[in-house]
Amino acid sequence: MAKRSPLPLEISGAELKESLALVAQRLGVFLDTVDAQPASQTDGAARLARALAEPLPERGSSLRNLLRILFEQVMPTALHTSGPGYLGYVPGGGLPMSAVADLIAGITNRYVGLWMAAPGLVALETNVIRWFCAMAGLPERAGGVLTSGGSIANLIAVVTARRERLPVNFLSGTLYTSAHAHHSVRKAAMLAGFPAENVREIALDAQFRMRTDLLLERIAADRAAGLTPFCVVASAGTTAMGAVDPLPAIAAICEAQGLWLHVDAAYGGFFLLTERGSNALAGIDRADSITLDPHKGLFLPYGTGCILVREKERLQRAHSVSADYLPPPQTAEDRWDFAEMGPELSRDARGLRIWLPMKLAGAGAFRAQLDEKLDLARAAVEVVRSHARLEVVAEPTLSLFAFRVRGDEAATRALMSAINQRQRVFLTGVPVEGGLAIRVCVLSFRTHAAHMKHFAEDLEAALYR
Repeated sequence: MAKRSPLPLEISGAELKESLALVAQRLGVFLDTVDAQPASQTDGAARLARALAEPLPERGSSLRNLLRILFEQVMPTALHTSGPGYLGYVPGGGLPMSAVADLIAGITNRYVGLWMAAPGLVALETNVIRWFCAMAGLPERAGGVLTSGGSIANLIAVVTARRERLPVNFLSGTLYTSAHAHHSVRKAAMLAGFPAENVREIALDAQFRMRTDLLLERIAADRAAGLTPFCVVASAGTTAMGAVDPLPAIAAICEAQGLWLHVDAAYGGFFLLTERGSNALAGIDRADSITLDPHKGLFLPYGTGCILVREKERLQRAHSVSADYLPPPQTAEDRWDFAEMGPELSRDARGLRIWLPMKLAGAGAFRAQLDEKLDLARAAVEVVRSHARLEVVAEPTLSLFAFRVRGDEAATRALMSAINQRQRVFLTGVPVEGGLAIRVCVLSFRTHAAHMKHFAEDLEAALYR
């Protein structure tokens, strides 16, 4: 046993090693049993929440007892979002080596909002952003910042577009997106100061993509009404159906009309690492800004988003504010002040959780995983197609597809419920014309052919029970 420090907040290296050994033992069991854990287990959630309510503790507890509470009570009651059977919503990742990077970042606690405070860590994070810009085909002058997720990235994009395309009095500005755009786009517009009625939702075509003919019509109508169209938000992989809007056509419209093009590629963006993904997302290189979610397509822990902008200076113009207690902004091209490119002054060293696993495994390992997900989705949709009672509602442009029981919404709901009750996979639904569709989103780095076989078996068992 390590000798305990008389100052409980200032533990020694020996105490840290001892504590980490206890944590590692619990996490090791978690990782070794990750396949066997139920895909969803939320029974008794309200009872658990009531049992966990407590006043502020005055005295400390043992780590061993707290770990028991976490791993035996708190963690099991949840959707198993880090498991191989999680096919609902858009799966997150949870790469263990990203958590190791977070541990390093948290204990060393370097400040990365400004270059001068931690130039080495800022350089690593700058490398990450440049990797992403190159992947998306953006020019050398592009830049960006890591965020807590796609919602903040979309907010930064809308604020930057507003600054670049509208006057100080911006309330005549109108923004265009599809009816299946992520709800964070509407929220971003609201937080950026626009009335809800300034957001135009453009109807979809048969593949659930934004209709460019209707987009052009609405832009023209708004100009005629004295309004100021300024931004189009296209989707590169919608949450609902995985659809990719016609990016080349939308880019051409934006270029001709002088509008800012933002592409929300939170779900689909990292498929750019693959040949099929690059083909599906052709035209994204013409965007003024792009949202990515490394906690989706790079399998990282939740809390890792990204905004890329075609010209880094545009981010700085939209977000730079000076203060006497801050050092002057950096002007050298290789010295980035992230606080000058987004709303956060205080922020964690998010770049390390991407840099470490990418350097350890190499981009090829991530590319292979993403290619596998594309293959698995295509194989799974053929399983669905083999059942005469089912119809495919949305084909897998990337790794997400949707289906339903032909002409029977109640049966579709019952089918999804029956599959989820088996607890090997977890599916979610989405409203469509004529009722409900069941979504299948394959994106976990732990999901392989054996797990999609569970989906096929449970689908058949629920369908013909």
